[in-house]
Amino acid sequence: MDFNLLLFGLGTSEIILVVLLFLLLFGAKRIPELMKNMGKGVKSFKEGMKEVQKEINTPAESDTKEPAQESEPESK
Repeated sequence: MDFNLLLFGLGTSEIILVVLLFLLLFGAKRIPELMKNMGKGVKSFKEGMKEVQKEINTPAESDTKEPAQESEPESK
């Protein structure tokens, strides 16, 4: 992967400026907490995607069962 694409074409000075602004806005104490919560969010998203793929790939119960033959009651 091209390094420039990874950083969206930002230079060194722009990256340093973004990091400093991030530190000023959130503070050094809140950044680890923010990253932890972001990691939990990504993990939850991936688990949800796995569940959706599992539901898509497994056949539904109604598709696997044969329809029951219904008999009409005899009238007297």
